[in-house]
Amino acid sequence: MLEERKKRVLQAIVEEYIKTAEPVSSGAIMNLEGLEYSSATIRNEMAELEKMGYIEKTHTSSGRVPSAKGYRYYVDELLEDNKITVDEIDYISKKLETKVNELEEITQIASSTISEITHYTTVSIGPSSDVQKIENIKFVLLSHRMMMAVILTDSGLIKETIIKFDEDITENQVQTLSYIFNNKLKGEPITKIDRPLEKYLVEEMSYSVNLIKPIVEQMKKVVEEESVHLEGANRLFELPEFNSLEVAKNFVNILDEKDLMADMLNTGFAKDINVYIGEENEKEELKDFSVVTFKHRIGNKDLGTIGIIGPKRMDYAKVISVMKYISKKLNDNNNSNE
Repeated sequence: MLEERKKRVLQAIVEEYIKTAEPVSSGAIMNLEGLEYSSATIRNEMAELEKMGYIEKTHTSSGRVPSAKGYRYYVDELLEDNKITVDEIDYISKKLETKVNELEEITQIASSTISEITHYTTVSIGPSSDVQKIENIKFVLLSHRMMMAVILTDSGLIKETIIKFDEDITENQVQTLSYIFNNKLKGEPITKIDRPLEKYLVEEMSYSVNLIKPIVEQMKKVVEEESVHLEGANRLFELPEFNSLEVAKNFVNILDEKDLMADMLNTGFAKDINVYIGEENEKEELKDFSVVTFKHRIGNKDLGTIGIIGPKRMDYAKVISVMKYISKKLNDNNNSNE
């Protein structure tokens, strides 16, 4: 643990660097409100913090910048999660009052709201299929050889897919198929759609495997797909870190890799809010960035995960404050509607 004076100096350096993107000098810290230390004391504390690895000296300035270790200590020990203004509270409240038909839409609204307030890029996915149970499966005949399957889960998630057949299918067959699939799968985990084909067939049915097989295969495919929703992709390019062509190209490549972003959002979850700084990210492509993931819940319902991508100089206090307020507001709204 750091002594109180070192904590205050480190906090001042981190927050000043986040605000200005310029290396922080002892003189800049002296001018900050609430730090009543002499110039010599601040210089000594900065020298000690540098020796301990919490701050670093840049090549272009006599000032210091936080290291990954410094950011980590700040997030774990010094961050204050009340950095949200009255205007931002009002804006969030209005956004979250929007009427939605699916719980998945709530995650997208929350994701776009976080991006608008923090000016960082957000990525979101719906709840994991592992924890969802099937509430209803509906088949709709579109033509003689085409049918739409609609899967509704207990979390409110809706999956839709189109199934094509090599033989004609009638309305009566569609109704019977709806009965079979609901009878076998209602109340089961959504991943049970991957069970052997014969489990869906009953002895009195005369349907061929050619009819059942494409239904199972297409439903399995749509269930396994993770819909990645992106907000504010261009916002990061306004930050000075993205003046580096290498960092900018790396970020563009990340945005193009949907699987990478889905993996990023499915990592960890020791807590509802997880912060990964630079090298702490498992994926090599994310080493230049910080990622904050937010497990999005209303009560016990898993609504999915939101991830915020930014530079290591991310305003962690703002991001986490907004996340926590959105979570509280959603749960308050849910409780008042019950």
